[in-house]
Amino acid sequence: MKMIISRFIAILILVVPGFMAMKGFLMMKDAVFLYIAVHGDDRVTDPSFGWLPFLGGLALFVLGIGFLGGWILFRDRKRNYVGPRFKKKRSAPKPGTSSGS
Repeated sequence: MKMIISRFIAILILVVPGFMAMKGFLMMKDAVFLYIAVHGDDRVTDPSFGWLPFLGGLALFVLGIGFLGGWILFRDRKRNYVGPRFKKKRSAPKPGTSSGS
């Protein structure tokens, strides 16, 4: 039972950032769509872009995708699935120390 609860919590930890990214993308899409749609309305004299919803959506999108991408990179590094470009950098040996040969 303990294993089921821990797996459920792990899934929730991944689903919440996914929903954040989805909501952010939809907020950005709606801001752009409303700006374009207002240009076709003759009753509106000064169309303005909704910067607050767009930037809020951008923040949600970047945070959600960044968390998911970081989690995938961490998991793949642990399982040694990544290419040499994404492997952790090893520190160079200090000068004056022998390397064992």
